[in-house]
Amino acid sequence: MDFSTQTSAPEKIKTAALVVGVHADGVLTQAADAVDRAAQGAVRAAVKTDFKGKAGETLVLRSLPGVAAQRVVLAGLGSQEALSPKALAAAHRAALAAVAALGVTETVSALAAVPMQSADVRTRARLAAIAAGEVTYRFDATFGKRDAVSRPKLARLVLAVERSEAKEAEAGLREGSAIANGMSLARDLGNLPGNVCTPTYLGETAKKLGKSHKLKVEVLDRKQIEALKMGSFLSVARGSDEPPKFIVLRYEGARQKPAGRGKAAAGGPVVLVGKGITFDAGGISLKPAAGMDEMKYDMCGAASVFGTLRAVAELGLPLDVIGVVPACENLPSGRANKPGDVVTTMSGQTVEILNTDAEGRLILCDALTYVERFKPSTVIDIATLTGACVTALGHVNTGLFTPDDALADTLTSLSRQALDPVWRLPLDDDYQEQLKSNFADMANIGGPPAGAVTAACFLSRYAKGYRWAHLDIAGTAWRSGKDKGATGRPVPLLTQYLLSLV
Repeated sequence: MDFSTQTSAPEKIKTAALVVGVHADGVLTQAADAVDRAAQGAVRAAVKTDFKGKAGETLVLRSLPGVAAQRVVLAGLGSQEALSPKALAAAHRAALAAVAALGVTETVSALAAVPMQSADVRTRARLAAIAAGEVTYRFDATFGKRDAVSRPKLARLVLAVERSEAKEAEAGLREGSAIANGMSLARDLGNLPGNVCTPTYLGETAKKLGKSHKLKVEVLDRKQIEALKMGSFLSVARGSDEPPKFIVLRYEGARQKPAGRGKAAAGGPVVLVGKGITFDAGGISLKPAAGMDEMKYDMCGAASVFGTLRAVAELGLPLDVIGVVPACENLPSGRANKPGDVVTTMSGQTVEILNTDAEGRLILCDALTYVERFKPSTVIDIATLTGACVTALGHVNTGLFTPDDALADTLTSLSRQALDPVWRLPLDDDYQEQLKSNFADMANIGGPPAGAVTAACFLSRYAKGYRWAHLDIAGTAWRSGKDKGATGRPVPLLTQYLLSLV
């Protein structure tokens, strides 16, 4: 989608659809008031009889006298006092959905010009671009006829803002566009079925992304992984005929910019590690059949790494970011891990596998050891790791684990700003006791109590050499039911974090 700004008076803008905001109880925003005066009270008349200004409400007015736009779309903002970035983002989505339903190719929106103490115009513009990406996203890769999925014609969004705010609004649109593109890539990868999106497919996708966005890419095969002595990762891959891949993507922005341009430029790279289980049947500890189709989403951590690297590359951020993805399937077979097996990780530590369905930590632990070679400033791993996190937090907050209070505060604050919320859960040493094993350095599960916490405690044993955080996205990476599909989270949070370092 194309994005730009417009500084003309709203009533004079020629467009197929002009979006203006209306608060609850019929309070018009500045743009809506200007359109109303030009149309001799037509907006207030419509509000009085047909529109309450409730959050998410829309109303299309056509051919208003004195107004250059063919249609005026009223977007409900709710009460002025309760207006927040979250409410504004919802209004953007509702308005753009209403515009898309009209079948037009371009719209002008004045919603980003609505003042808000908690969000500057750059943030408001960013939210508009992300909303446009969400509203126009459609997955059609696996339909026999692509026209079976109706794609909105909307291809251009123009923000009507004050001249003094145009530069910041354009910056926000660039950021939002990159985030939306990254989310779309993550959603596409997550939505692909396991027979298409295999570890090999992820490797090929990484290479294509490298060519299109100037990333350095390595895709290690089984022999190279064996040479690294990643015994834990390889033990999970053994149960499948699909060969494992270990994918490394490097964005070297700090080396392309003058020294000092980015806060992270002087330190090591930021490393993002994404769980890439392209299908998870649970292995010998087989999952129930109901809902197993959704285990294609078990690589959404990997997908978010791909999406974030794409966003960073499009923005040209002056810092170094490395994405690492261990990718394989977790299936039952005569070669698969068995409960009671003991494997040796790349770090030399041994693990007793008590449940083969706790495989994500078995591939991530070797990846977390591998990334030490980069001397990272920060490492964040992202994984659909535990059903226990879904039980604890539902589908609203991503689980955040880190021993670093400052990093936890930063990620939590930025997650609220990005509308991609996280909630910090504990990592107390007392939980480590649950991972004791009689036959190895540790077990891969700690029993039912605090399952998400003990999974993070397991990973923490491999992340002692650097600043580290773990995001459990099991409850936020996809939706079930009639709206089933990947969400693209936490690409907004990860990109917002990287933006904060510049």
